[in-house]
Amino acid sequence: MTRDSKHRSPLGSGDAALRFRLAGEALANARVLNRTLDWPILVEGKRDKMALTALGFSGPIEMLNRGWPLERLVAHLYETYGVRRTADNGPSLCILMDWDRTGGRLQSELRRRLEGMDVKISEEPRTVLMKALKPETRVVESLRGMAYELLPFIDEYDDYQSR
Repeated sequence: MTRDSKHRSPLGSGDAALRFRLAGEALANARVLNRTLDWPILVEGKRDKMALTALGFSGPIEMLNRGWPLERLVAHLYETYGVRRTADNGPSLCILMDWDRTGGRLQSELRRRLEGMDVKISEEPRTVLMKALKPETRVVESLRGMAYELLPFIDEYDDYQSR
């Protein structure tokens, strides 16, 4: 091990560090809203929920795969969370499906159905993660294995953890 290799980021090149920083900022913003405003994040399944929990999400995390038809899930989300966040009139929930082909189809279908009921949704975290982390992963559950690399960036933007 050379003297310089001890001081390098575990992410390697500056490009990877920048991409993880962007992902960390998006996750931090979502984590703050999730924690402080009980802003729900909708993910595909149990492993996705465990990944967000490993990244410090402590608010509501809803799962798509719970044995319900899509119509029932959409009705549940509408009845439980309404059409807008009451605190600031922002999106009432965040849809965070995987950024593979199946996740894209699910994302589109959920968006169409929820917006058809006038539910305001956020897709920003997924859009940022899709662009920033596509070389490393295409699925939410992999974020759990990236927690060591992502948490310093998430915590940097979410100062709640440092108190």
